[in-house]
Amino acid sequence: MDPLLIGRWQFGITTVYHFLMVPLTIGLGLLVATLQTIWVRTGNQAWLRMTKFWGKLFLINFALGVATGIVQEFQFGMAWSEYSRFVGDVFGAPLAMEALLAFFVESTFLGVWIFGWKRLPKGIHLTALWLAVAASTLSAYFILVANSWMQHPVGVELIDGRAVMTDAWAVFTNNTAIVTFIHTIFGALAVAGGFLLGIGWFHLFRRRRAGIDTVDAKGRVVVGSDPKLGKGRDEVDHQVWYKSVRLGGWVALVAFLGVAFSGHAQAQLMIQQQPLKMASAEAACHDGTSFSVFSFGDLHGDKTTCKDVTTAIEIPGLLSFLAHNDFTTEVPGVNTLIPEYQEKYGTHVPDDPKYGDQAGREIDYQPNMEVTYWGFRLMITFGGLGALAAALALILTRKGTVPDKRWLSRLAVLSLFAPFAANSAGWIFTEMGRQPFVVAPNPDPSGVDGVFMYTAAAVSPGVSGGEMLFSLIALTLVYGALAVAEVVYLLRYIRGGVPAAMPELNHEDEVGRDGDNNDKDGDVLAFAY
Repeated sequence: MDPLLIGRWQFGITTVYHFLMVPLTIGLGLLVATLQTIWVRTGNQAWLRMTKFWGKLFLINFALGVATGIVQEFQFGMAWSEYSRFVGDVFGAPLAMEALLAFFVESTFLGVWIFGWKRLPKGIHLTALWLAVAASTLSAYFILVANSWMQHPVGVELIDGRAVMTDAWAVFTNNTAIVTFIHTIFGALAVAGGFLLGIGWFHLFRRRRAGIDTVDAKGRVVVGSDPKLGKGRDEVDHQVWYKSVRLGGWVALVAFLGVAFSGHAQAQLMIQQQPLKMASAEAACHDGTSFSVFSFGDLHGDKTTCKDVTTAIEIPGLLSFLAHNDFTTEVPGVNTLIPEYQEKYGTHVPDDPKYGDQAGREIDYQPNMEVTYWGFRLMITFGGLGALAAALALILTRKGTVPDKRWLSRLAVLSLFAPFAANSAGWIFTEMGRQPFVVAPNPDPSGVDGVFMYTAAAVSPGVSGGEMLFSLIALTLVYGALAVAEVVYLLRYIRGGVPAAMPELNHEDEVGRDGDNNDKDGDVLAFAY
């Protein structure tokens, strides 16, 4: 019934849950805006159908993302009031900007986009969507500014036990925030690309199994149609899914390269700013140059050392390259770094009532090595699997359709979960690797080394373990119900295909030559429904 431990579980569960939706919202929003732009410029009905189908899924995910994101900010005041008191002067500006963009600009223009079908000129309607997507992307930047300040405090002074902002420009241009933002956007595009690829493959396979599409002697697609299945199962329907698979594959591949290069830059900053996190991610007890592919043993010794770690597979020099762009400079290990942390920040938690039961205890500076080590590798593995799936999909669909093999179709659908898993593993690694600090000290001269906060001091002093446990159970149950609702709605519209997002396809004479819906008297919210 430790409030600190339960509070960390609560914030971890709600954050990871919320972050499943954030990258899909950002990445899919950018792609839907791009699809609508192509439709406006070409008038090709396939791009309109893609816009409405993927836009419908984007709206379902967006609604759940907003609902779950609001809870995060309530937790700052309810469960982590001491943390809020410490960082409030710094976080006020970026979180206010995020709220203005997310809850005013983003929501307003997204509403204009939903209501604007059949009401606004195409150019203005498209502009509304781009403004909503841009606001969503910018709001993510401001959230990452706040989070990156926790990883690398800059632009502040410590006054009366609180971090007081003295240089707003330094906070908003924190090098950690800039690199993290780039990494996050590419990660979001990888999620969106995999989403298009997996669902597009599913529908192309259904068309093959239904006999709508066939192949000739050379394996090239022969596109067909089946009027009995509705107007949505025509030749244009084939183009919707084929273009989705191809676009998703290319986006996922480019995003993987972006994630790799930005991740390399992040690793180099991590070596400077949080060297113990990187050492734990490598299970590196001792200084060295080799990257561990697989290690095992006693990863956590006696709180001051790690020992008995055996590296079964390693790549010589790669760790040095990740950290210093050469193959010979040694990277400090855990047993070198922990004494340095103890000398700088002390060996025991201060004997202060604000630390509760943690007061006076020996500080364990080593992050959970099992989580950081495997989190880092799972992030890379799942990211690589997503890129591999994208490359194979581009190769296998060169002749206009997908192979008529059920096991391959199942793998293609499963592959869309790989970028989600990579994002979640990376987020868990980043946050848990910072422990035992909620605001990490920075030995790097570009940061403010004396500004830090132990996680033990961040929890609300007036909240009991029972209250925290009750809120954890309640939020988990509510989030579980929301997850079921989102999955049900997503599956319903995914299986329904384009007609589920465009019911007008089942009515005659409602779709003009350019693919626009000419019904001016229909329900303006039909698209949202």
